[in-house]
Amino acid sequence: MRKILFIVLFIGILTSCSKNDRGELVGVKANKFFSDKPQGMVLIPSGSFTMGPSNPNVLLDQNPTLKTVSVKAFYMDETEITNSEYRQFVNWVRDSVVRTELAGLAYEKLGDGQTDWNELDQDDPLYEYYPIPEYIPSDDDEDAYMLYLENNDNGTKDVNGIDIFDKTTYRLNWDAPLYYELDEYSNAESADYIAVIEGGIGEDATGIYENLPNKDETRNQSGIDRNGDGKIDQDDDYNKFKANEVVGYTGFFVPAKDTPNELRAFKTDRIVYSYREFDKESAKWSEYKQLEVYPDTTVWYKDFSFSYNEPMHNDYFWHDAYAEYPVVGVSWEQAQAFAHWRTFYKNQHKRKAKKNIQLVSDFRLPTETEWEYAARGGLERAEYPWGGPYTYDDKGCFLANFKPERGDYIADQILYTAEAESYWPNDYGLYNMSGNVSEWTDSNFNKAANDFVASLNPNVEGTDQNKRKVIRGGSWKDVAHFLKVSTRDHEFQNKKRSYIGFRTVQSYMGEDVGFQENPNKIF
Repeated sequence: MRKILFIVLFIGILTSCSKNDRGELVGVKANKFFSDKPQGMVLIPSGSFTMGPSNPNVLLDQNPTLKTVSVKAFYMDETEITNSEYRQFVNWVRDSVVRTELAGLAYEKLGDGQTDWNELDQDDPLYEYYPIPEYIPSDDDEDAYMLYLENNDNGTKDVNGIDIFDKTTYRLNWDAPLYYELDEYSNAESADYIAVIEGGIGEDATGIYENLPNKDETRNQSGIDRNGDGKIDQDDDYNKFKANEVVGYTGFFVPAKDTPNELRAFKTDRIVYSYREFDKESAKWSEYKQLEVYPDTTVWYKDFSFSYNEPMHNDYFWHDAYAEYPVVGVSWEQAQAFAHWRTFYKNQHKRKAKKNIQLVSDFRLPTETEWEYAARGGLERAEYPWGGPYTYDDKGCFLANFKPERGDYIADQILYTAEAESYWPNDYGLYNMSGNVSEWTDSNFNKAANDFVASLNPNVEGTDQNKRKVIRGGSWKDVAHFLKVSTRDHEFQNKKRSYIGFRTVQSYMGEDVGFQENPNKIF
């Protein structure tokens, strides 16, 4: 009897788990989604507010109009992006650039793409840097996918399906170690590796990879069918450069004898982030953009003529003493690149799951409306994030880092920037929404924006004709007017300043709990 009951129960379970929907509309099975709050961010709930100055001033406020707008929930960094956080980005880009060049060296030396992945010399020290195909073929000579590529590609992919000009066809091996210090070079076991890092010619490789122009520059320029495949394409140009130019690697380090502190330094102009964006109007991916991402440390004396700020120039970005201070000297374009990398970096971790991948929403710069809404902290008609009309508390202590009292920088006890987590946060838990550093927003500056933008998630997107971006919040070198949550200012998107930083946001997926149940509300 017990066996019969067990069999009936087992059959019942199988029946309940079957895919038979009995012809009913049951929907596609989906996992329950729970929003994952990003590290260091707080939730800004959906809501509406009156955008614009609480006490309009025709002279100081460039367009003192008011507009009621509604904003969808989003996450926002509780502090400005710090030097430490931005250095993580810079170091990742640095390592990526080095790994890319090592991958090119390994590709050149271990078969130039003509050797099957399974037949590469695994004993060669450069093997672990070889570019990994997105698809590694099986041992079967009739591998279906490789036959498909052979019949359908444009003639640039090698036997492993790699197009060395197309980054979507391969990935780098991030598990392979990198050696930057002189006392570590013995671990490299390859003169070619050291040639890449230090510059010059290695053992066997000529070093042509780094100096090879990109696909668009080399396509159809030789005019000669050099590889005998019956057509003139970039493969012929590649062979032309390889056959006729023996050039060395330029290296990544400035020698100690050429630096002010006599320490080897990484060439900052080689820390270049390469990325592309999806153009929603053309519904196509853009060409890869190349952007130097190291902050401009010279802003400390460029912004202040006839002033001694060299210590800040020398130490502010890289010294551990300033690790938790807001990064400055970054343009709007660099801030955009950081947000793009942050999305890529998080999704790269997500993709390791292989199945049921749920990618995160893009990190980005806040719109001007989102910034003002977040800065107010839920306080309607407030002039400052803390609500009151004054910049100091009942004890006479200043509530933000700025330039009070006719230009007395030290009146607030801080001469330059303060640590990112300084002063009291607003009611959303955000620090320094006024003062410390001004912050880039995603919005283009238009004096009359409030007169024509939509009332739902308003934003003015960039154009080729207008490259001025809205900056908000005021900074350590500004007077109190620029600290008001409604004050608008602007700067050209390629400019870098010692008083402009940024923080990022991420759109909230689904609907949030609403203001009354906001878990971040402090007061």
